[in-house]
Amino acid sequence: MSRQGVSSSSVAAFRRDVWAHYRESGRHNLPWRTTRNPYHILVSEVMLQQTQVPRVVGKYKEFLKKYPTLRSLAKSNLKEVLKVWSGLGYNRRAKYLHESAKMIVTKYRGSIKNATASAKLPGVGAYTNAALRIFAFNEPVTMLETNIRAAYIHYFFPKAKAVSDRDLTPFVEMAARGQDPREWHSALMDFGAHMKKLHENPTARSASYVMRSKFEGSLRQVRGEILRLLGAGSYGDLALAKTLTHDERRVREALRGLMKDGLVVSEKGSWRIA
Repeated sequence: MSRQGVSSSSVAAFRRDVWAHYRESGRHNLPWRTTRNPYHILVSEVMLQQTQVPRVVGKYKEFLKKYPTLRSLAKSNLKEVLKVWSGLGYNRRAKYLHESAKMIVTKYRGSIKNATASAKLPGVGAYTNAALRIFAFNEPVTMLETNIRAAYIHYFFPKAKAVSDRDLTPFVEMAARGQDPREWHSALMDFGAHMKKLHENPTARSASYVMRSKFEGSLRQVRGEILRLLGAGSYGDLALAKTLTHDERRVREALRGLMKDGLVVSEKGSWRIA
C-alpha cells in the first residue's frame, strides 16, 4: 500500500485481525490490565519504559506491596525506592517516578488526571502521558510504541524501510475511530508483540528504531551495581572500584552519569545515594 492512501477496507481488515488475536490470545491477566487505579497504571507505565513485560510483572507487584498508594511513595526517600527498584534497570526511572509522586501530591492534590492534563511530569514523555490517559482514564487519544509500530508496519508497510511515525499516523487515527481506547490499545500491543515473534522484527524498519545495546559489560551494569552498593552505605571511588572489580576509570564514568541524573552525591570523598 502506498504511504499516501489509506484504504478503509484494509483498515477494517486490520481491526478484525487485531480483535481476533486479542480474543484468542490477549494478555488479559496482566496485573495492570485488571486495575483502573491511576497510580498503579502510572507505576506500570514507568516500569514498562525500555523493559520487557515478563521482567516487569514481579517487580510491579513488589513495588506496590511496598508503596500501595501515591502518598506512600511520595513520603518515601529515594534510597528506599531504589532498593525496591533494584534489578529492573534504568534507575533514573525510579527517581522520576518518586519525583512525579511528590509533584502530584503537592501540586495537584493527588490527582493524576489533573497532573497529566496540566503538567509535564518528570520522566513522563508524550507516549507515557498518552498511555496514562488511555489506560487510566480511557480517553480517546492514540499513541505509538514499539509493539504498536510493529503491528502497523507489518500490516501496511510490508516491504518499506525507514517508516516514520508520520507515515503511520493516518492508519493509526483511522483504525482507532469508534474503538474503546483502553481495549483497542491493549489489543494492538498484543498483536504487535505477536507479529514480532512470527516475523523478523518489523520495528527494525521504523525510522525511529534504535538497537538496544547489550547489558552485560555495559555502563548501565556498572551504574546498577554502584547503586546496589550505595544502598548499604557510603563508598569512595577506589573502594567502589575494588569491590566491583571494575576499572576505576569506568567506575568514575558511571558515577559522573549517576550524579548528573541526581541519583548520587559526593561528600568528603565518599559517595552516597542522593
